[in-house]
Amino acid sequence: MRRFLQPAVYILASRRNGTLYVGVTSNLLQRVWQHKNHLLPGFTSKYDVKLLVYFELHATMAEAIRREKAIKEWKRAWKIRLIEERNPSWSDLWAEIAKQ
Repeated sequence: MRRFLQPAVYILASRRNGTLYVGVTSNLLQRVWQHKNHLLPGFTSKYDVKLLVYFELHATMAEAIRREKAIKEWKRAWKIRLIEERNPSWSDLWAEIAKQ
């Protein structure tokens, strides 16, 4: 679990090829749990976006924020390509991070 107590950029989806959300956090496990349980009001709760389909860890928060801002500017097709390069089945990666 300590592995995820570092800056991370993540992408959540409502379903395969569904609504996407790009975020940044210093505690991936906690933040995804909050999204899954609708504890964060706003976009992800409104559109039921709670499947963790992509994440990447960074050395510093400044680095993670730069990457998040860059990905948010990307075309949707580029985001989908990024997800499918590492997670072609759009599996919910929550189980992967929750068991560590």
